[in-house]
Amino acid sequence: MVMGASGSKLEKALGDQFPEGERYFGLENFGNTCYCNSVLQALYFCIPFREKLLEYYANNKTPGDAEENLLTCLADLFMQVSQSKKKTGVIAPKRFVQRVKKQNELFRSYMHQDAHEFLNFLLNELVDILEKESSAAKDSPQSSSPEKVPNGPVQPLANGVRKEPPVTLVHKNFQGILTNETRCLRCETVTARDETFFDLSVDIEQNSSITSCLKNFCSTETLNAEDKFFCDKCCSLQEAQKRMKIKKAPHILVIHLKRFKYIEQLGRYKKLSYRVVFPMELKLSTSDDVDTEYSLFAVVVHVGSGPNHGHYVSLVKSHNHWLFFDDENVEMVEESTLQTFFGSSHEYSGNTDHGYILFYEGLGGKS
Repeated sequence: MVMGASGSKLEKALGDQFPEGERYFGLENFGNTCYCNSVLQALYFCIPFREKLLEYYANNKTPGDAEENLLTCLADLFMQVSQSKKKTGVIAPKRFVQRVKKQNELFRSYMHQDAHEFLNFLLNELVDILEKESSAAKDSPQSSSPEKVPNGPVQPLANGVRKEPPVTLVHKNFQGILTNETRCLRCETVTARDETFFDLSVDIEQNSSITSCLKNFCSTETLNAEDKFFCDKCCSLQEAQKRMKIKKAPHILVIHLKRFKYIEQLGRYKKLSYRVVFPMELKLSTSDDVDTEYSLFAVVVHVGSGPNHGHYVSLVKSHNHWLFFDDENVEMVEESTLQTFFGSSHEYSGNTDHGYILFYEGLGGKS
């Protein structure tokens, strides 16, 4: 472990205001692993997630011969940071990065990777591990689980009511529910299908805001021509109207701005540097008119003009201070600095640092 010069500088900058028990550590870059470092910092400062993960670690300390996995490596890394004797410094997330590369060949090369793809992969992998563990625990001789289904264990009946399968710490924090509603324009029948999400990927427009992006995400679109909808009632393809509604808001709302767009004429992806304003406080309305208020606590920023090269950094709010994490370096910044990551009003601006993934925490208390 190395004590970075930026670490001692940060301690001086915070002085007496250094939060009790908090740790600010940079993460070493192992050749283009900034996509991983920036997401890890955002997740570490997602306090409810961090607390649940450390709690998991405390209850599941594995003996030396137990097989490590992505969950144990992540919990171990969070533990290293939170239990460090020093307040600041640099940690090398070597075991975690090695495990990521072992699990998924997509991340094995030294090429530029996508932070959003990594976040998706990581959360889904954690869910798989936790569900398997839960299923194995129910199957062990000590427990008496009556039956199993493909989607995990079925709980015993309590007062004739079947309990739901266990909900993992990932679901508790990040899962929301969308309703995909399609209305046939011939017979007016509405087909509704619920789907879960860990993040929302939204299309962006020039000089817009997250609020308008979310409005567009939930707007009605007409399915016609080649996109007609097969209506079960009409037993044929029909024109229809489709829209997404947010049925249940997650405790942690993660919004991914679709900054990389495939341009047919170019035959490749292009980065959209559009200016998209993201507010510090955000209100999200669900289909039953329940408003959830959110507060921004982390932003993963893509630095660079194109999708295949560049760099990732993150900005994180901790105890009312904003910190800037760039691999090994950590420094304090003013909240107003976040405005420099909204994007550019002009296509050919020199600024290539743009907000890419936003993390908001619900203000209704911890889940």
